[in-house]
Amino acid sequence: MRPSGRKLDELRPFSIEPNVNRHAEGSCMIRLGDTQVICTATVGERVPPFIRGTGLGWVSAEYGMLPRSTNIRMRRESSAGKQAGRTVEIQRLIGRSLRASLDRVSLGERQITVDCDVIQADGGTRCASITGGWVALRLAVNKLIRAGELSSDPLSKPVAAISCGIYAGQLVLDLDYAEDSDAGMDGNFVMTGDGQLIEVQMSAEGQTFSRQQMDRLIDIAGEGIAKIADMQMASANA
Repeated sequence: MRPSGRKLDELRPFSIEPNVNRHAEGSCMIRLGDTQVICTATVGERVPPFIRGTGLGWVSAEYGMLPRSTNIRMRRESSAGKQAGRTVEIQRLIGRSLRASLDRVSLGERQITVDCDVIQADGGTRCASITGGWVALRLAVNKLIRAGELSSDPLSKPVAAISCGIYAGQLVLDLDYAEDSDAGMDGNFVMTGDGQLIEVQMSAEGQTFSRQQMDRLIDIAGEGIAKIADMQMASANA
């Protein structure tokens, strides 16, 4: 039995509220159980130096957790004077994931920065950030298309992420914090809406796992992401 009482392959209550920030070109609030993340997308005409003059676009991401997003207050990283290694690793993951289905030629020489701010954490914040980040990116691209600034759509398909793992000896979808903190194995799966893999992060947390279990977890993740992608598209077209 899962602590939440969910079925093994059941997502937490899930919602995406688009256009929550009046200033950003694209924005949404994503809720995955008790995990809540605000994602905004900002369009800029300056690109990183290493692609300047190439005509190619770029998408980057920044990620952060608010001080009381967890059960104890965390110190703001700005107060410490540097980002933690975990933060850097997560925002690089978000950026890589969002660029995976991006036609950088069609985007043109501009940069879209996706900010993911966790206001409440209960496991799966990086996955929620990727999923919500894509919706914010989609909304920003929609705005560029309506304004006539893009001649073709640079986003071919949704990108989403979900966690899976082995909890109490069973393969489960979408771990919350109670499960993640006690899982024998956990992983994060980033895929397109049609099931193409972008990135898989899997590690044992006290027990090994078999190739057969790994394959089944990928299947479970794909089934969950297909449901999430439908909601992403509905939110982006609302």
